[in-house]
Amino acid sequence: MKIGLVLPALPAYSETFFCNLINGLKSNGHTVVLFVNPNESKNQSELKVNYFPSNSANIILVTLSSVFVFFQTWLLAFKATKRLYFLDSKDKLSFKQKTKNIINSSPLLLENLDWIHFGYGTMAIGRENVAAAIGAKMAVSFRGFDHYVYPIKKPNCYSLLFTKNVKYHLVSQSMIRDLLQKNISNESCSVISPAIDLALFSAENKATSNTITIITVARLHWIKGLNYVIEALYLLKQKQVAFHYYIIGEGAEREQLIYTINNLGLNNEITLLGKLPATEVKNKLEIADLYIQYSNQEGFCNAVLEAQAMGKICIVSDAEGLTENILDNQTGFVVEKRNPEALAKKITEVLMFSESEKAVISTNAKQRIWNEFTLEQQQQKWNYFYAIE
Repeated sequence: MKIGLVLPALPAYSETFFCNLINGLKSNGHTVVLFVNPNESKNQSELKVNYFPSNSANIILVTLSSVFVFFQTWLLAFKATKRLYFLDSKDKLSFKQKTKNIINSSPLLLENLDWIHFGYGTMAIGRENVAAAIGAKMAVSFRGFDHYVYPIKKPNCYSLLFTKNVKYHLVSQSMIRDLLQKNISNESCSVISPAIDLALFSAENKATSNTITIITVARLHWIKGLNYVIEALYLLKQKQVAFHYYIIGEGAEREQLIYTINNLGLNNEITLLGKLPATEVKNKLEIADLYIQYSNQEGFCNAVLEAQAMGKICIVSDAEGLTENILDNQTGFVVEKRNPEALAKKITEVLMFSESEKAVISTNAKQRIWNEFTLEQQQQKWNYFYAIE
């Protein structure tokens, strides 16, 4: 099969979900073509990459380029472009929107594909009819932000998409329940959660320091709830608990977090490490006593899987997919989100556990990862998703 994967940008090494998907499809002899927005990233893979038209340059240049792309698409892909125009007309879109959709979808219209897979729901907006126009099947992944947050910013943004014949990929059962409420059939939905490379994230607990080491891997964004973790740790410091908290990741909220850390007098207890390679993330996890993912919203979270695979005790919020990632009181602990006092209490409770009690949780977590979240299992699910024998 020839599968077009539509993403905002070329997948980076750290974006393991799409890298694993691409590698799995390639290993099974299928062709993957990437469709991404224009950026300065260089294509480091052997995959064919098509870029969508840019709309960020000088308005005159954008206008001239758009006119050229519009007529070129009609010329080189007349039948597909005509079908797209017709299908958009049936949906009662304006002439301006139909023209815009042809321009924004031009690379897809020019390609012969068996599947068009939109890696995020937002990438399908304005391209709802493209798959039907070229005679391909259509798949859409909802990963978290695009499912829970974006529709709050843009109400009804998926109303047209939900009327189409789409195979939906979701990372948690909670997402399926949401789609069922929007009259999407259960047969159209498949849960394929993130998976991890057990050869990399597999180790015994090496924490030996008298100071409690706590780790979070997350982009520095409000959605990750890092401020609440810092407030909870401030409460621990007030109780004379010795700890050091490492945050691995970069993002727009770095300055705000630095201010909060300084304001609460936690400069000696908290370190922002920035973005690290996977091997260095593993090195930090090896010395951790606890892993915390206290997000406001979370589709599922690879990092929590990695921490469990390494036998770390994980404490997470009750945000969406995290309640499926962690089985509360069995493979880790789930705490009500946006509640620093509850988080501080749970951390204190876990620190009081005996070594045997910790070992039970650690063993349960590692066993579940080995049973349910391997790359091989994920690829089998993708084969079924695309109906590949």
